[in-house]
Amino acid sequence: MDEAFDLIRLPQPRRAPGAAVARRVGLAVGLVLFIAIVVRVGRGGYVDVASGPISFLDALYYASVTVTTTGYGDITAVSSGARLATIVLITPARIVFLILVVGTTVEVLTEQSRQLLAARRWRKTLQDHHVICGFGQTGQAVALDLLARGVSIDKIVAIDTDPVALEACGRIGIVGVRGDATRNAVLDQAGVTDAKAVIITPNRDDTAVLITLSVREMNPGVRLVAGAREQENIHFLEQGGADEVIDATATVGRFLGLGTQTDGAVDVVNDLLDAAGGLVLVEIQPVLGHDGRYWAPDGCEVVAAMRDGRRLPSSVLQRGDILATDRLVVLQDR
Repeated sequence: MDEAFDLIRLPQPRRAPGAAVARRVGLAVGLVLFIAIVVRVGRGGYVDVASGPISFLDALYYASVTVTTTGYGDITAVSSGARLATIVLITPARIVFLILVVGTTVEVLTEQSRQLLAARRWRKTLQDHHVICGFGQTGQAVALDLLARGVSIDKIVAIDTDPVALEACGRIGIVGVRGDATRNAVLDQAGVTDAKAVIITPNRDDTAVLITLSVREMNPGVRLVAGAREQENIHFLEQGGADEVIDATATVGRFLGLGTQTDGAVDVVNDLLDAAGGLVLVEIQPVLGHDGRYWAPDGCEVVAAMRDGRRLPSSVLQRGDILATDRLVVLQDR
C-alpha cells in the first residue's frame, strides 16, 4: 500500500451504500426465487428422498442449496425435462449468483487499490493548478471564487487534516489531500512544485509562516498568497517569500468601519466578495486608443494602475500617462 498516494482524496460520485447493498441482495433473492419457481413448475421431474411431493418450500430449499453449491442430494432431478431445465435455466442462474458474491467481495478488496492507481494517474498529469493550504471557511471561499473566475475545477487542490474539510472538497468537486501542509511530503502530493499559485489560509500565523517557507523552497517561482490574522506577523510572511499578504483582521475592521459611513460602498464591496456577484476585480493590460495613448478597454472601470509592482498615483491616470507595460486594476461585470 502506497501511504503517500493514500493521502489524496479524489472527488467521487455520491453513492448510497445502503441502496447498493439492497440491490445486490434483491438480485440474489430474485435468483433464488427464479430457481424455486422453475423447480416448482417442473416438480414432477424431481424426487425427494422423503418420498413426499415437492412443495414450494422444498423448491426454495433446493434453490438455496443449489445456488450456494452445497448440494445435499436429497432432492434430485430425474426426468429429462427437469435435467434440461437445470442445464438451461438453473445452472446459468447459479453462475450469476456466484459472480454476484465474488464480484462484491472483489470490489470491496480492490476499491482502495483503484483509488491509489487513480491518484497516481492524477498526480502525473497535475500542473499549472492552484493549491489551497487550509480548507476551512476561508479556504472554501477561495475555491468558490477561483471557480467563479473561470479556473477549471480540476485545477484546484486543497490540503487539510480535518475530515470535515476533506468532505467539503468532495461536495465542491475538487481534489483533497489529507495531511499537514507544513510537511514537504504532503505539499509534494498536492503538486506544489508544478503549481501556478498557492494560497495559504491556516488558522494560525505561525503555521502560515512555516508553510510559506516550505512552499517557497520547493517552488521559488510560484505565485504565493497568504492570509495573516495578526498584523505583527505580516512581515514574517513577506520575509518568508509570500508575494501577497492579506491582513484579515484589518480588512474586516475597515469593512465594518465603512459600513457605518455608507451603504452603497458596502454593497459594492459585498458584490466583489461574493463569488456569484455581478462585479469582479481583475488585472489587465492597457490597450492602445485612437489618440495614441493606452487606456482600459471599453466597459472597464479603472481602479488603479500598477507599474513594476507599485500603484501609480491617480494623477498619472488623469493625465493618461499609461505605458504599454503597465497593468490596470479594473472593475468588470461578470
